[in-house]
Formats: sequence, C-alpha cells, structure tokens
Amino acid sequence: MLRILNRTSRLVAPGVRTFSSEAAGQQKPLVITEVDDKTGYATVTLNRPPVNSLNLELLTAISETLDDLQNNKSRGMILTSSSNTVFSAGLDIMEMYKPNQDRLREFWSTLQDVWFKLYGSPFATVAAINGHAPAGGCLLSLCCEYRIMCPKYTIGLNETQLGIVAPTWFQASLRNTVSRRESELALTLGKMYSTEEALKVGLIDEIVESKEKALERATNFLNLFRKISPVARAMTKQALRSKDIVELEDNRTQDIDLFVYAVNQPMVQKGLEVYLENLKKKAAQK
Repeated sequence: MLRILNRTSRLVAPGVRTFSSEAAGQQKPLVITEVDDKTGYATVTLNRPPVNSLNLELLTAISETLDDLQNNKSRGMILTSSSNTVFSAGLDIMEMYKPNQDRLREFWSTLQDVWFKLYGSPFATVAAINGHAPAGGCLLSLCCEYRIMCPKYTIGLNETQLGIVAPTWFQASLRNTVSRRESELALTLGKMYSTEEALKVGLIDEIVESKEKALERATNFLNLFRKISPVARAMTKQALRSKDIVELEDNRTQDIDLFVYAVNQPMVQKGLEVYLENLKKKAAQK
C-alpha cells in the first residue's frame, strides 16, 4: 500500500505517504517527507535548490516537519537532500548580511527550534549525507544519531573561516560525536573534512557509494531498534543529551541576543560581504 499525502492535496496510491511543507508563494515544497507505512520510517528530503541554504522559510518547514513526525509517533527518520552534490550549504548568508533585525531574531530562534527538536527527538534519526555539508549542514547531520556519507564530499563546522564563532550548542553537537580534542581543533580551525577524514575521526559512521545505498543502510540502522522498547530508547537518548538541551533552554534569549550582536558587528558584516563577492566571482567564472 502506498499513500501519498500533501498538505494542500491528497492522493491515495499503494506503502508511502508523502507530506510536503511549502512556504507562502513557494512553487515547490521546501521539505518532502515520505513515510513508509510498512516500516513507519520517514525519509525527509531538503528541497531548496540549488544548495539547501537554511533560510527562515526552510528552517520553519523543517521545524514543522519534525512536529508532524513526533505527533504521528514516527518510528524513525532519515534526513537527506534532493541535490546531487550538496546536503546543505548551511545558514543562508543573506539572512545575516545587512539583516532586518526582527527577521534576524526569528531566524535564529527558528534554528534553535530545529536543533531542539532534532537533537532531542524521541524517534531514531539518520543523516544520509549525499553532498557537501558545511556549517549548518554539518549541524543538522550532527543532530542525528547516525551519519552515512557518500564519497568525494566535505563536512565540518567552518564558522571561524567566516569570522563567526560557532555557538556553544553547535560545539556540544560536535563534542557529542567526536573527541573533545578533535572538536577543539576542528572548531578553532574551521576545518572541513573529506568523507574519508570524517570517517577516521568518527564524524560519520559509514561511507557508501550512492544516495540509494545510503538510504538502504540508513534503513538497516533504524531496523536495529525494532526489538528495543521505543520509550526506553527515547528516554535513554534524551538523558544522554539533556545537559546540552537544558543549557540552551536556560540561555535561549541570551543566545539570540549574542547572535544578533555578533552579526551586526562591522567586521562580521565586512567578512560576509567579502564572502558574497567571492561567490559572485566564482559564479561568473563558470
């Protein structure tokens, strides 16, 4: 049995239900969610071409999708990308360059929401990383419990290369995955790892040759929990991650204030301007 479900329309057909989260005026859904009725697993696909830059609208769609999955008692989630070369290019620079201050605060608050919901999700999560995953793209994958990556791509929290400090909760997500020493080196250098390097330090768990294989292996990982009590599994995961979650909950407003202050600093704005100019030059050379 396949069922296809859309927020604006509904089509019934025979084992997968498809949900799409669309922003106002958006032609294509920003997030596509396919739920396999047989396994109860959801495949969530980021769908903001060309590189899934995380703007306010995409973050809102991800947040709403995570709410839907929790409300529907999802048995597991696989996060991937519709792009052939980029998982997510990270935070949309245009949200931070010469920003509208109210939107800037909402943007960061929504990113916090996504982190809370994904990092602390009661259901098991896997990132099928089928492209480059810098900065915010890396963060999304770190929130998941297992990471499977295709070869010849890069991944890492490279904020310092842009003159930006990765927030403490970004740092906590990395420390939860690799050693504290590796985290310190990676964060201060703004290091981007190749797929092979990421596997060596434990940033990812597997390398596979294709997205299709990544989705297959992700399903195999989720299957490991089929005989485990969902309640016991969720409580154990959340206990392990609760310190990081509570720390941000207790300092959420201060974190937003700090982000807004930092982004508005002239040196940061200049750095973002230079970065955007470099992107334009690269695009012109193609």
